[in-house]
Amino acid sequence: MSTPETTAAPAAAPPPAGLTMPPARALAYMLASVTLAMTQQIGANLVNTNVYQIQGELGATLAETNWLIAAYMAPNVSLSIALIKIRMQYGLRNFAEISLAGFVLAAFLNLVFVHDLPSAVVVRFMSGMAAAPMSSLAFFYMIEPLPPQKKLTVGLSLALTNTTLGIPVTRLISPWLLELGGFHGLTLFEMGLAMVAFGFVYALPLTTPPRVKWIGPLDIVSYLLIAIGFGAIAVALSLGRIYWWFEAPWLGWLFACAVICLTLAVIVELHRDSPLIDIRWLTSPATLHFAGAILLMRIVLAEQTVGASNFFQALGIQNEQTMPLYTIILCAILAGGVTCALLLRPGRENWFYATALACVALGAWLDSGATSQTRPHDIRLSQALVAYGSGLFLPAAMAQGMGGAIARGPIYILSFITVFLFTQSIGGLLGSALFGSFITLRTSFHFNMLAEHFVLSDPLLTQRLNQLGAAYSHVLSDATLMRAEGVTLLAQRATQEAIVLAYNDAFMLISAIASLALLGLLSHLTYLQLRKRAAAPAPQPVS
Repeated sequence: MSTPETTAAPAAAPPPAGLTMPPARALAYMLASVTLAMTQQIGANLVNTNVYQIQGELGATLAETNWLIAAYMAPNVSLSIALIKIRMQYGLRNFAEISLAGFVLAAFLNLVFVHDLPSAVVVRFMSGMAAAPMSSLAFFYMIEPLPPQKKLTVGLSLALTNTTLGIPVTRLISPWLLELGGFHGLTLFEMGLAMVAFGFVYALPLTTPPRVKWIGPLDIVSYLLIAIGFGAIAVALSLGRIYWWFEAPWLGWLFACAVICLTLAVIVELHRDSPLIDIRWLTSPATLHFAGAILLMRIVLAEQTVGASNFFQALGIQNEQTMPLYTIILCAILAGGVTCALLLRPGRENWFYATALACVALGAWLDSGATSQTRPHDIRLSQALVAYGSGLFLPAAMAQGMGGAIARGPIYILSFITVFLFTQSIGGLLGSALFGSFITLRTSFHFNMLAEHFVLSDPLLTQRLNQLGAAYSHVLSDATLMRAEGVTLLAQRATQEAIVLAYNDAFMLISAIASLALLGLLSHLTYLQLRKRAAAPAPQPVS
């Protein structure tokens, strides 16, 4: 009797080359990464992109409205540090689900309870706290479907590009959202994104290491000290240029509080066997060099994130008129990310740095010739160069730093990512503070220089004042009043020209900084090459 032939079950089809899972599932993980990054980035940029529109709805001044930015950044810059041990003990996914639920709740409170500035500040503080893990999550979701050999090239390039798209995307969608529902239209969209991100996180698990009980009482003490210190710095950097550094005593107290709290945190961490932050690793020459480099680049990139946008706001140009410009910026950032994904390999990082610095230096130099007649279409090339440079620099910097973290062990990987994201947050605030303060000082300087030429006995000036005052001739009959209005209009014109000249100075300064950094990098590479040649053994003569 013959035995029936057994048919083997068909084996599951292997994932395609370059992925560790089926394409549809890999695409879902990448969409989750994009959604998480957009939730965090759009939430962080909604207020400073639309600060002039929001202040009217809340009945607040411009300075008071900027407290919304400070309230969001105060917990956001420090809470990512707590992720190092929270992930090891509870899992990043669980923490992310709770944070996203809190983010949705904060957005809901925006819709229901926010009708004035104090309530808006409280809710923005909640949003900043809940958004802390999203950047780290976006990074991990992007690299999850990729094999190990592509995580530090393709995955890292796509992940970093993903986290830099928030500003242009926010600029593009804000006019439509404001038209639909004002400030509450912005927060409703924010809530919708958070709900979609929550669904992704719930449905798509990440590969996580085994959990260990790692959080101790001193971790809470250290974190509270770090949170107070970094929060004080974030608030001071967000508001210093508005209230002015030497005119508001509480700014000095904030910096003093930050120094005391961070010093105490360092003392605590240096005497622990299992610290929350490895201070010795963070203060090593290699880590400090890396952090300094990305901080410098983040400050230089304020040319685009703060400079160009504020320049057009000073000229009275609204977000709707800059949409084509930010579309080009968005495409340029994507082009930089794709270039890194295709060409970035270990050992090539320095050439990506050089290209990025050259693009930023050239773009800022082109912008330094702006006038009061400059419009968004006039700076498309320069801003595309700056955006392309930013798309090249961040993945290369992350890849180089990540290599050192991987060599030290898996625990340092999340630590490095957290440090990287923290330097980006603080670097953005520092760049905005320095750029804005420089603009304020140079505006005052240029206005005083222009005012020196306003001599009422000058016939040309008298003629100009009469021309400006004539605009009120249909409502005013008194020649003295018309002349006074002419003086007011002339002062406004002089102020606008002083602002334009100040921005030109700032653009030129950024171009000079980027050029010097490029020169230093090329000199360092040349020195290393010459030393390598000198150390190479001389060829032996053939006997």
